[in-house]
Amino acid sequence: MSEQQPVFTIEKVYLKDLSLEIPNAPKIFTEQETPKIDISLHNEARSLDDGVYEVVLTATVTAKLQDRTVFLVEVAQAGVFRIQNVQQQELDALVNVVCPTTLLPYARETVSTVLSRAGFPPVLLPHVGFEGLYRQRLQEQQQGGAPAAPQTT
Repeated sequence: MSEQQPVFTIEKVYLKDLSLEIPNAPKIFTEQETPKIDISLHNEARSLDDGVYEVVLTATVTAKLQDRTVFLVEVAQAGVFRIQNVQQQELDALVNVVCPTTLLPYARETVSTVLSRAGFPPVLLPHVGFEGLYRQRLQEQQQGGAPAAPQTT
C-alpha cells in the first residue's frame, strides 16, 4: 500500500475586502507635516472542505497627524488553498507561514495602489518573517499552554 503524496496548490487568490477612509479630506491634503504610519497584519485560516482552506491576510495601514486621521486603509487579501496528505503540524505551518507569505505581495500591491489613487504617496508593506512569528507563537503556547490559534502580527 503506497502512501499518498502531499498536496499544496493555490486554487484562487482574491481581494475579499477593501476599505479606505479619509475622514479629514480635503483639508488634510494641505498639510505639510509627515504623518505617522502604523501598519498591522492579521492572519486567519478556516477549513472550507476536506483539504481546502481559506486563508485571509488582513493589512491595516493608518496614518495620523497628531490626533487627526489622515487615512485608514484595510485590505483583506484571501486565498483558497488545497492542502492534503500532510500531518496536522505541517498543516498548521502551511496555513500560518506559506499561505500568508504567498498573499503578502498581493496585499502590498493593493495597499500601494489604493493609496496612490487616493492622492497619497504609496505605502509599501514590509517583508514579514511569518516563519519566525510562527515559531515564536509555538514557543509561547508550549510555555503557557495557550490554545492554538491563527498567527497574528
